Amino acid sequence: MNNGNMIEVSNLTKRFAGRTAVADISFTVARGEIVGLLGPNGAGKSTTMRILAGFLPASSGTVRVGGFDVFRESEEVRRRIGYMPENNPLHPEMRVREYLKFRARLKGLSFRQSRSRVDVVMEQFGLTDVNRRIIGQLSKGYRQRVGLADALVHEPELIILDEPTIGLDPQQIRTVRELIKGLATKHTVLISTHILPEVEMMCHRVLILLNGSIRAADTPDNLQKIMAGQSQVVAEIAAPLEELQTCWAHLPEVETFDITLAADEYFRCALTPRDGIDLRPLVFSLARERGWALRELTRSRHTLEDIYVQATKPPEEEV
Repeated sequence: MNNGNMIEVSNLTKRFAGRTAVADISFTVARGEIVGLLGPNGAGKSTTMRILAGFLPASSGTVRVGGFDVFRESEEVRRRIGYMPENNPLHPEMRVREYLKFRARLKGLSFRQSRSRVDVVMEQFGLTDVNRRIIGQLSKGYRQRVGLADALVHEPELIILDEPTIGLDPQQIRTVRELIKGLATKHTVLISTHILPEVEMMCHRVLILLNGSIRAADTPDNLQKIMAGQSQVVAEIAAPLEELQTCWAHLPEVETFDITLAADEYFRCALTPRDGIDLRPLVFSLARERGWALRELTRSRHTLEDIYVQATKPPEEEV
């Protein structure tokens, strides 16, 4: 057992001819964590996952899974990993149950174990009714579920899922999302996805990549706090317009403000704070002192998409 971490990546670099796909990244993933890997196409997500799964060698750096070195102890690592790549390499001529039993035996399960586990994962992923269907004749959604069942059939400690919900309808996405959330009780999960709300709902932590480098790494809540300094406070106040304009213009804690007319003689004041200050207590005190009627006082919450866009902006666009 290694200090509670399932994944330990240190100074990992991967170069292809003429370009660097992963540039000296380091991160850890604790046992039982669900970590989301985000980034635009070409950011290095899939390359990182393939190296972790033992499908690609690194140019430099070290990677350990469950305490084992991915490059020197690859057989031990592969026993502990369930990997589903983005382009799911199934055997289209095989039947679903036949394929999953074949994969289970390849992964070291006995005949009896493979039969039992195949029954379990087919039930988990709603494949029981199509167990005798030929994989090549299945819809994209069902083929994706076969790939997920394949990744889980040997009960791996670490599950690596590259875009696992591609091709699934909303109901299937919801089902897979709930299943992945439940996996954290027994497994560690590293998931790559472009569906940002999924990460907010499923993941304990987020790694955002751009050009092979990690641009942000934290919990969704902590990333919200980091972005909070740019969060506006919105107050709806019934007071003379000139009084509001003068107040916000002379308040040192307010960087900028915008006032628009709301319903029922109220004005909507959108206040941008200076130096990340939470303006709500100040606005509340001012309203009480000056006798203003205050019916709304909120701070805008950044979505993970806002954080993603900010973290992956080219340097010249950053404020």
